[in-house]
Amino acid sequence: MQAKTNILNLPTQEFVHPGTRACTGCGLAIAYRVGLKALGKDTILIVPPSCLTVLQGLFPVASTKLPCLNVTFASSAAAATGILAALKTLGNDHTTVAAWAGDGGTSDIGLQALSGAAERGDNFIYFCYDNEGYMNTGVQRSGTTPIGAVTANTPFKGKLQQKKDVPAIMAAHHLSYVAACSAAYPLDLYDKIKNCLHLPGTKYFHIHIPCPPGWGYDPRYGIKIGRLAVETGYYDLYEIVNGEFRLTAASEKLMEKRKLIPVREYFRSQSRFKILTDAQIDDIQKQIDDKWAGYYGKDE
Repeated sequence: MQAKTNILNLPTQEFVHPGTRACTGCGLAIAYRVGLKALGKDTILIVPPSCLTVLQGLFPVASTKLPCLNVTFASSAAAATGILAALKTLGNDHTTVAAWAGDGGTSDIGLQALSGAAERGDNFIYFCYDNEGYMNTGVQRSGTTPIGAVTANTPFKGKLQQKKDVPAIMAAHHLSYVAACSAAYPLDLYDKIKNCLHLPGTKYFHIHIPCPPGWGYDPRYGIKIGRLAVETGYYDLYEIVNGEFRLTAASEKLMEKRKLIPVREYFRSQSRFKILTDAQIDDIQKQIDDKWAGYYGKDE
């Protein structure tokens, strides 16, 4: 386990040029910048159509300094497998292969290829940056859009289905490493990437990404809202290493405090949840309380 990183010992080398095409206040810009610092220069990236495609742009004016292969929506994990095969043919066993895809390209369109690669144990890192909707194409609902959220195709009653738990799906593949992270806690993301680099097979990261235009809040409050998601217990930071689960960072500290901020504060900070009723919020609060009661029980 690596020592925890702080702002003073975070590497200064940058792998993203300043001036990207991301929206003002985009959480992905934070996670991507810090994530590439952890991956290092000996890395090949795979990116499908997504907000990240917009953020980094296309050659010859791409903001990313690392080599990057832009692929079709469904093929991120398959392309990673192909690159691994090419590197093996060249006798290269040191370059890291990392796919970065959105929640639509992961939980919906790309899940089949990801599951296949994970089942085979292909040795790459897969990052799902989850802004909880198809934000690049007009804010449509995805499999990871939370219940009750208003989107372009759930405009009146909000999404009626629960959010798909993709980290749990990936953990069911018995991976060596699964992590839930947040752009609001970038140093936790950095340390988790460093912790998993030596592990075999497919490693999966799920990163909660606040999205100003998609979620409906002032861009300056992105980090505050990302932290609220964690401090309310609505979204948990954790890692599963060879099957062993542990909470990390702010979620780990919540185990000590044993006091969550009411989830109502998180919902009322975003216009996408404007049609959630008090009864719905109370029901979600109960689900959170029950989940955390389970955590507390395991700690006793």
